[in-house]
Amino acid sequence: MTSARFTSDETDELLVQGTGPRPDAVWLEGPRARVDAVVTGGGKTWKARIRLTTARWGGPELPLPSGTYGLRIRATPDAADDSLVVDSLPLEILTGLRATLDGEQGALVIGPPVDPAYDSGAGQDALARRYVGRTAPLENAVFFESFYGRSASCNPLAIDRELARVAPGVVRYWSVVDLSVAVPDGAIPVVEGSPEWWRTRGSARLLVVNDWLRRAYARRPGQHVLQTWHGTPLKRLALHRPGFDPRRAVAVVRESRRWNVLLAPNPYSENIMRKAYAFLTRPVWVEGYPRNDVLTTGDGAAVRAQLGIAEGERVLLYAPTWRDDREQMVDFFDPAELARRTGAFVLVRGHSRTIQAGRDAAGTRVIDVTRYPDVSRLLLAADALITDYSSLMFDFAVTAKPMYFFVPDLEHFRGELRGFYFDLEAHAPGPVVRTFDDLVGAIEDPSTTSTYATRYGAWRRKFTAREDGRAAERVVARILDQGFVDRG
Repeated sequence: MTSARFTSDETDELLVQGTGPRPDAVWLEGPRARVDAVVTGGGKTWKARIRLTTARWGGPELPLPSGTYGLRIRATPDAADDSLVVDSLPLEILTGLRATLDGEQGALVIGPPVDPAYDSGAGQDALARRYVGRTAPLENAVFFESFYGRSASCNPLAIDRELARVAPGVVRYWSVVDLSVAVPDGAIPVVEGSPEWWRTRGSARLLVVNDWLRRAYARRPGQHVLQTWHGTPLKRLALHRPGFDPRRAVAVVRESRRWNVLLAPNPYSENIMRKAYAFLTRPVWVEGYPRNDVLTTGDGAAVRAQLGIAEGERVLLYAPTWRDDREQMVDFFDPAELARRTGAFVLVRGHSRTIQAGRDAAGTRVIDVTRYPDVSRLLLAADALITDYSSLMFDFAVTAKPMYFFVPDLEHFRGELRGFYFDLEAHAPGPVVRTFDDLVGAIEDPSTTSTYATRYGAWRRKFTAREDGRAAERVVARILDQGFVDRG
């Protein structure tokens, strides 16, 4: 018989106690994280301590991501099957997370460390009223948010790094869904929905975001919002999406009125985004994308080393976009089979909207990098990109490395889900294929690069002319020149 309970000393951990022979292994397993226990004892009783933290990619030790974790025990080969009894525990706010032990399900439910008093509609409404209507002086600070707080990445991250370099006196807050999200050095994480999150969003002089602002937000006098967005559009956006929905149109216009400035990577994007977001009279800064600076100035060797990939290995990055009609990443082929047939390492990068749903891909020479903090560095480390309709196709062109477009659902996606701004098949700078065998054939064909050289050149001239490695420098210079924040 095995029981489990929390114990607290200097670190937050789960203590599992059992009787009988010591098991081979005890671990906590969630959809995108696993933590192994340290097991001691044996004979009549044993104990297993599981730290509720994890570190990935050589990064810091951080609380486990929110989610439901199963408690797993693998008995010794000669032992009888062990039964697991988990004592239910009430909600506990620990150092960096919130946890509930579910006895009936034998599961640990982990969430962000937000006081339960605020974790309700009424609690959030109370915080909104408290902070949205504040009249206290604004703080010389920037509130950053990337992909709804699921990561500290993309254009906001590159702007953060440049701002920290040239204006170190500016306070930098990062909105995060929980404390498993690593934030840049010197920045302060604020968990979404907490009182501090509401306070900083309502008092920072500048907000830098790459997606819609959520919850109640009213821009205070003196506050500015820089909307960086997160990609050159192939898929139709906002007001341009198929089918007219009056509620969506109202939401789009209401949202875009919150922004002071919109960032665009190229004139093509500026033209589309102005119309798609009804952002017709306010400034658009066409400066290239700060997130792409590293593609010109960086070195992918360090990323490969983080991932445990030896020098000289071939690396393919598979990064499909999300689908409006499904929560999980598409599973049109087996990454392990691609690795076997090509001999390459296959990195699997799910879209930010699929992080919470699904599980990490696994297999020989397959590495799931969905939670890797910065996709731009993955692009730098890859020898080639496999995508479908993701805007990464425009970013990756900065590297001039091969691209392959695997689109088995092209007609459905183009005709029913989103629609395109241009004909991908006619202009793609690489093979557009519908079957797995054709994908492998294109990857293995040495003539592919020369076949698509003319298209690739035209693609780069249209979409990457401003990607010179200095976009963050230009954007931060404009932020300071406009007086959005002071150097401090």
